[in-house]
Amino acid sequence: MNRHLSPQGIPRAQRLAERAFATLERFLHIEAVSGIVLLVAAAAALVWANSPWAESYHALWHLPISFSIGNTEIAHSLHFWINDAFMTLFFLVVGMEIRREIHEGALSSLRQAMLPIAAAAGGVIVPALIYLSVNSTPLQQQGWAVPTATDIAFAVGVLALLGKGIPGNIRVFLLALAISDDIIAVLIIAFFYSGGLEYHGLIPVLVGVLMVFGLQKIGIGSAWAYVIPGIIVWLGFLFTGAHPTLAGVVLGLITPVASVRVMKERPLERLSYIVRDLMHKQDTQAAEQLVTPLKQLHRAQREVLPPVTRVQMALHPWVAYGVMPLFALANAGVSMNGIDLSGAGPLGVMMGVTLALVAGKLLGVVGVSWIMVRFGVCQLPPEVSWRGVFLIGLLAGIGFTMSIFIAMLAFDDPQLLGAAKLGVLLGSLIATTLGLLWGRYYARRRRVQQAGQPV
Repeated sequence: MNRHLSPQGIPRAQRLAERAFATLERFLHIEAVSGIVLLVAAAAALVWANSPWAESYHALWHLPISFSIGNTEIAHSLHFWINDAFMTLFFLVVGMEIRREIHEGALSSLRQAMLPIAAAAGGVIVPALIYLSVNSTPLQQQGWAVPTATDIAFAVGVLALLGKGIPGNIRVFLLALAISDDIIAVLIIAFFYSGGLEYHGLIPVLVGVLMVFGLQKIGIGSAWAYVIPGIIVWLGFLFTGAHPTLAGVVLGLITPVASVRVMKERPLERLSYIVRDLMHKQDTQAAEQLVTPLKQLHRAQREVLPPVTRVQMALHPWVAYGVMPLFALANAGVSMNGIDLSGAGPLGVMMGVTLALVAGKLLGVVGVSWIMVRFGVCQLPPEVSWRGVFLIGLLAGIGFTMSIFIAMLAFDDPQLLGAAKLGVLLGSLIATTLGLLWGRYYARRRRVQQAGQPV
């Protein structure tokens, strides 16, 4: 007979450990925290790259790492593995966010999606035009797409810092806009920054995708089963000359939004039945006889959430607190001594990126939204005023991760690349500061209006 312990009967150390791990788990899923960690990583990179130990900073990312299978060897620097391999997980999460929003979120109906999609398009076109108006040479113009991106994690994290004074529909609008922006960014990378394509590489991409569909068809729900097909898709994109992180987007978009297993009962009903059966058996059955029902319980728990949600939740802490800070640490280290802003080229790139992120995003998002509403094509969502749209426009100017990523693809010249990164950091910092200041004013004004006091 098993002994049943009350919470008071559990050792104090065990209770403290369980409480600590539960608190840590909740902490890791707070969006504002991931934005702060990303900011700290970028600041650390800047300090390190401009310190007496700057040489060690650059040497670390050029450290060669190779993998070989038989006669095939892939040898690249640590910088490559971070930007081209680890960032695939980031793009996988982006792909799953797009998949979920199209299925059941803010992009699930044309009526809901039209305004944020139009605002996102405005937030791409206007910054690109502003950047091109400042930069006239072909080399400079290669960076036209750098200020078109929005860092969804950072923008939503900053919004979370403003607290409950901001309406929930502001967050929904910002998410829908940022996801639409991500779709455009992925298309830009695929069509403008992938170089000459070697089409024979599409064969392993197709093989990997067919393997994924095959595993889904026979009801394999374990994420580990999809690792090898995922690697095959990634290698295929690498061989084509397209950016291999696009593999993450493709895999995210084909992640199922419903259970891949065919079950006679609904997952919650099955879960309830197994729990009742276990409670009945645990005092009368030997431990080894409980193995099968416990495995059934684990499978039923897994089927309660759709795969797209389950995998996204599992990857979120790793991406938010591992991949993205590592990317920021490896790429945000701009050496101020290494950039000569006296030349028209680097100065134009830096000014163009900064101005486009801060002013271009705001004008594009607010301007296109106003046009769509003014001519009756769309309506503002409930509880979203024009002051709220203005806040969204400011936060959309936080380019950071995605903008730096595109800059790495756009520029080979180290001077122009450094200037672009500096412009991204400066523009994102200004957009963050203005967003926080305007957000506090907006939240305070809403509280006063809700209290019925004159504004």
